[in-house]
Amino acid sequence: MNYIWEVVGRHPTGQQPTGEETIQKLCDRVASSTLLEDRRDAVRALKSLSKKYRTEVGTMAMDHLVRILQTDRTDTEILGYALDTLYNIVCSDEEEEPEENQQKQEDDLGAQFTDKFIRETDNITLLLTLLEEFDFHVRWPGVKLLTALLKSQCAQVQGIILVSPMGVSRLMDLLADSREVIRNDGLLLLQQLTKGNTAIQKIVAFENAFERLLEIIIEEGSSDGGIVVEDCLLLLLNLLKNNSSNQNFFKEGSYIQKMKPWFEVGDDNSGWSAQKVTNLHLMLQLVRVMVSPVNSPGATSSCQKAMFQCGLLQQLCTILMATGVPADILTETINTVSEVIRGSEVNQDYFASVNAPSNPPRPAIVVLLMSMVNERQPFVLRCAVLYCFQCFLYKNHKGQGEIVATLLPSTIDANSISAGQLLCGGLFSADSLSNWCAAVALAHALQDNLTQKEQLLRVQLATSLGKPPVSLLQQCTNILSQGDKLNRRGSRVQTKVGLLMLLCTWISNCPIAVMHFLHNQDNVPFLTGQISENLGEDERLVQGLCALLLGICIYYNDNSLENYTKEKLKQLIEKRIGKENFVEKLSFITKHELYSRAAQKPQPAFSTPEHMLFDHEFTKLVKELEGMITKAVLRSSEEEKQEEEVKKTLEQHDSIVTQYKELIREQDSQINELKEQVTLLTSQNEKLQNTITQQFSQIQQHKDQYNILKLKLGKDNQQTGNQAEAAHVNGLQPEELSQLREQLEELQRQNQLLQTQLTEKHSLITSLKAEGVPSAEGSTSEVTELQKEVELLKAQLQSQTAEITQLQSEKKELLKGSETTAAVPGEDSVYTEKIAELESRLSAQTAETQKLKVEVKTLLESKELMDKELASATSTAAIMQAEKSKLQQEVQESKKEQDDLLMLLADQDQKILSLKQRLKDLGETIEDEDDLDSRDQFDDDDADDDEEEEEECDE
Repeated sequence: MNYIWEVVGRHPTGQQPTGEETIQKLCDRVASSTLLEDRRDAVRALKSLSKKYRTEVGTMAMDHLVRILQTDRTDTEILGYALDTLYNIVCSDEEEEPEENQQKQEDDLGAQFTDKFIRETDNITLLLTLLEEFDFHVRWPGVKLLTALLKSQCAQVQGIILVSPMGVSRLMDLLADSREVIRNDGLLLLQQLTKGNTAIQKIVAFENAFERLLEIIIEEGSSDGGIVVEDCLLLLLNLLKNNSSNQNFFKEGSYIQKMKPWFEVGDDNSGWSAQKVTNLHLMLQLVRVMVSPVNSPGATSSCQKAMFQCGLLQQLCTILMATGVPADILTETINTVSEVIRGSEVNQDYFASVNAPSNPPRPAIVVLLMSMVNERQPFVLRCAVLYCFQCFLYKNHKGQGEIVATLLPSTIDANSISAGQLLCGGLFSADSLSNWCAAVALAHALQDNLTQKEQLLRVQLATSLGKPPVSLLQQCTNILSQGDKLNRRGSRVQTKVGLLMLLCTWISNCPIAVMHFLHNQDNVPFLTGQISENLGEDERLVQGLCALLLGICIYYNDNSLENYTKEKLKQLIEKRIGKENFVEKLSFITKHELYSRAAQKPQPAFSTPEHMLFDHEFTKLVKELEGMITKAVLRSSEEEKQEEEVKKTLEQHDSIVTQYKELIREQDSQINELKEQVTLLTSQNEKLQNTITQQFSQIQQHKDQYNILKLKLGKDNQQTGNQAEAAHVNGLQPEELSQLREQLEELQRQNQLLQTQLTEKHSLITSLKAEGVPSAEGSTSEVTELQKEVELLKAQLQSQTAEITQLQSEKKELLKGSETTAAVPGEDSVYTEKIAELESRLSAQTAETQKLKVEVKTLLESKELMDKELASATSTAAIMQAEKSKLQQEVQESKKEQDDLLMLLADQDQKILSLKQRLKDLGETIEDEDDLDSRDQFDDDDADDDEEEEEECDE
């Protein structure tokens, strides 16, 4: 403590300062010292006093410490002292173990200082900013302080962090810190941060928390790891429990597959440490969170499928059948397997195929049921086995049939123990808990399965030697109705309730079972006697269940037994019990406290065996039947007849409606088929019409060709002799003349095509030139040059055309001359020379035409290039035009605003002039310098006019 006295100064001898005085002087030193060293020493002294004088330091020094965090950000040492001091103020010393009252006072004091600190939300933001500091002496105390604040005032601090920019992301960075102490304390911080806040849980999950936490678990040794693994698992539970979004993200990220190595337990299961048991227990809870019955069915089903595909279910079943596993881990594993297979057909089938490693191998279901009906097994283990059996049979008609089949005479194997034998043994044992568990398990084998209810009526039991066997239904009712057996076989409420629940489940919605039950003459008197008696408080539940059983016999009665028809049973109730009394006794079931507990969730959760009275599925049955039975009992015979008539009418109406619906469906299907046929036939018709049209056109073409050939043949027959002689005389064969004609026609077509193309290009270039924009001057000049070349080419083609025309005319004259002068011998050589000259000129024209084609192709390529340039220029011009329009609009708006301002100024000037005139009329003196000079800035002419008006007013 010497350095404290050095900071605060020494007192005269004999006067020791009090703690409060010392703290006050230290606070003054922190507030007033200009040297950083002095402030640092004062804060260090406050830190040393903060545990002993927690109240005084918190009251007087908190504001100064917060100011230190704000101003002395560059000195990490003083920041660390300030954060440690604030932590000591907010959080009590954990090393000591105070008494309960003292602990409550410490917590209240910490809550007060926390409220004071978070009253300014900027303090939490400041603390989050300091956590970005990598220095150990700042980051570690900052993490501890924020954790303490969350423990004290969790909801308020969570709200501040949630709205703080990047607040959660800064805290997630703690998991990536290489220093284990900061990483581990960061896990504790995130545990407090994610408690009960779904929004923060989602943010943490999407900050890649799952990936990082699973990596840490693997690094620390998975289930064999230490307390760090436990912290990671607790944080994962916070993120996933009751958070469907995070559960879906966990599944979609394939993190379920990464859980499988957690459950790889070796053969040697002896000597499990307490930490390993805790870790594995939390891991099993994580699996259960993903497949919990309270989740949506779709999400649960997908998780169950993923667990089977990755081998996680197989791994859990291996633990289930392993030896040396601690009892609590075995119990939790059974509960986990139960929820993994619940409602999943694939998983249920796999579980049915699992065998225990015994000699000979036994099914896992049989081994588990042996534990359930064994009264020496722990109570929680027996409850877990019952839950597992219930989940195996949930929506599993195949499994229900297999269980019931083990009770039928044709399938009983005397050399092996079956599930049905175990259930019957537990049903009639001396242990009431075994009675109840076996009854509930057997009821689940009949749940929503009419076939198995009828099959179970075939089960026969051998009661004793020399007596005929009795049915299982008869044996259950005998135990209930015969008082001597009740006294000997456990007359406690638990056994009665179990048997009554089994019977209610069995005969509900099964008229055949109702008939079998009523066939025993002792059953109805027993039920009416139980209901009408005034029994104690414990027996009221039994009375309610007896009323429910009798009500089921009325509601599902098919009137096949003359002595126990619906009407006679209701008359019996009215005479011996009374309808109101019957309904009141029936309501005892739902009013029971344990009924409400059982209705909350499927898993049987009972604190003691005596509380084990109701099954979850049975509560659903009671809720469904209570109203219907009440109406059935209270209704009179006339009302019932009317209701039956209405029911029959409705059934007839429904049957008629069903018939019409089926007829409409058939007609719809026929209409759809006919529509398809019409569509197909229409398409085929169109194809055939097209084919016919093509064939007609081809026939017409053939007719035309035939007529032309017929005409040609007629002419050829008349001129064959003359043409042959003339061609022979001129030295030309008819084949050569036809070739010359074809060449001339081809040249004419090519010439015409070139002229058409040149005309189109010329018109296009002219239009482009006319639409040209100022920004495309270079393109316009190139277009002009291209146009000149086209004009030149056009002139050449015109001259060529003229020459070809001249050649054609000369050819015609030669042909005529050859026909008329065929007999003149001296002119043959002349015509031969002319024809040779004509052929040479035609070949020259053909070559020139090819050359022109090449030039036209070049010009076309140039034209395409120019088109692209003109298109770009046009788009540029369009953009400039749009900008121009926008600027013009802005100019118009500016002009409009200026006009409005001018109007306002003119009105203001007029008001000022009128006011001046009034002042002058009242005798006040007005100086000329007060004229409106501001108007001169807008309009000089208006200003001159105003001055003239003011001078006139002065005069």
